[in-house]
Amino acid sequence: MQRAAHTALYDWSNIVSPAMIRQCLKCRAPLLQSSRAYSVIPPPRDSGEKEMLDRILRVDHAGEYGANRIYAGQMAVLGRSRSGPLIQEMWDQEKKHLEKFKEIMAENRVRPTALLPLWNIAGFLLGASTALLGKEGAMACTVAVEESISEHYNSQIRALMEVDPERYTELLKVIKEFRDDEMEHHDTGLEHDAEQLPGYWLLKNAIQLGCKAAIYVSQRV
Repeated sequence: MQRAAHTALYDWSNIVSPAMIRQCLKCRAPLLQSSRAYSVIPPPRDSGEKEMLDRILRVDHAGEYGANRIYAGQMAVLGRSRSGPLIQEMWDQEKKHLEKFKEIMAENRVRPTALLPLWNIAGFLLGASTALLGKEGAMACTVAVEESISEHYNSQIRALMEVDPERYTELLKVIKEFRDDEMEHHDTGLEHDAEQLPGYWLLKNAIQLGCKAAIYVSQRV
């Protein structure tokens, strides 16, 4: 009997060789890597949650898209001035924000707002026209827009914290990081003479009124 057991063990070790074990582990690796079904957005539990998340992603993507177009317009006018490198630095951060939201939207099959062609033109014109007022005009525009975006991100953070902060941990991390970047841009604008522009408060209020309207419609269209 002992000999039979030894023979059976010998035969099994030949069948399940080290090479076969390594191959099985390789096959299992992709399953382990994909065990988490999402990176930022959890799977919606119902239609109400899906609608909420879709709106968040849609409007945030639209906001970052518009910000990119504004900086593009500013660079078209001031790119070769002394302010060019500073504007480019802020624009580079906005590009990263936009790419991240594109990635999240694709992962969750969320369509962008249908108004992107409008924000494409409007954003560029806003950036270019305020830059024509000089560095102070461009910085005033930056302060107004980034303050609006920061306030909007803060409202989303409060809403998600009230619903379920643990469930939306990764999304909150993204929004908080981007909110901090926007506030940094806002402060940069103030440090570079935004308030020295004649009619600063009038321009700022007008831009922020437009931002609020853009946020409202981008969530819904």
